[in-house]
Amino acid sequence: MADIDILVAVRREKAGRYHKALSGHAHLRLQITSHAQDVLETLADAQKHTDVVVLDSGLGPTFELIQDIRHWYPRVFVVVVDESGQASAADLADEVSQTPFENNDLARRITRLMSDRHLETVRMDTSQAVRNFAKGLRNAISDAQRLDLALQACRDLGYEYVAIYRPVSYDNQSALALEAHRGPTPLQAISPQSSSSGDVMSWAFQQGKSRIINAADNINHPLVAKGRMGVAAAVPVIFAANRYGVLLVFRDQANSITQDDLMTLEFMAAQLASTIAKDLVK
Repeated sequence: MADIDILVAVRREKAGRYHKALSGHAHLRLQITSHAQDVLETLADAQKHTDVVVLDSGLGPTFELIQDIRHWYPRVFVVVVDESGQASAADLADEVSQTPFENNDLARRITRLMSDRHLETVRMDTSQAVRNFAKGLRNAISDAQRLDLALQACRDLGYEYVAIYRPVSYDNQSALALEAHRGPTPLQAISPQSSSSGDVMSWAFQQGKSRIINAADNINHPLVAKGRMGVAAAVPVIFAANRYGVLLVFRDQANSITQDDLMTLEFMAAQLASTIAKDLVK
């Protein structure tokens, strides 16, 4: 297995136990802090990579911290260590360890989480459309090429109409404009050129979360709300808390986009965001 980068937030007097328990595993790479406020600062540091955050429930209030991690860094796993069995935020975690140092419980939980993600990625990567997309991204030399590859990959996955909305500017990220789209000409002609307050593009971008919408949903898109398409999904193009736009996909048949479909789209959006981010820092 590839190395796993772990950020451990633990009371100072327990730091040694955690270091001893985890550093003996060659595939685990540790950062340790004794201050909860350091967690978000470390996650925001582009020079530091984190796969898993381990939070000691005795460090202090963790409920808001986990909510912030979920909001800004949805791909980071959270493991709460609760040796008292009374942590109020434990139900927000991906895993809870009550006996972290018995039988390598904490290390095993971390490894299992990353193994499951690896298997999930392999399953998604078996799709020919996804493989072609990933290969194309490696060879793309412009932003326009990357967006075109994303649109074509979505079309290859069976979406009738697809679109990408981008921030009007990096100084004004409250408004999104239609950057590129593919699909039937009549749908392209009537699709909104920009986002509006309360629509699914704005929601996905601001929340940093994906959403499937059907005709009856309050948060919607004109093509679905007015019955021109049966269902849509909005997926934020996000990497390391930086948001580069929203990917929209549509199908004619209502309820034909599943959570598994959404997972594949999120994987593709993350790949797209990663290449955009690398290009911006060159």
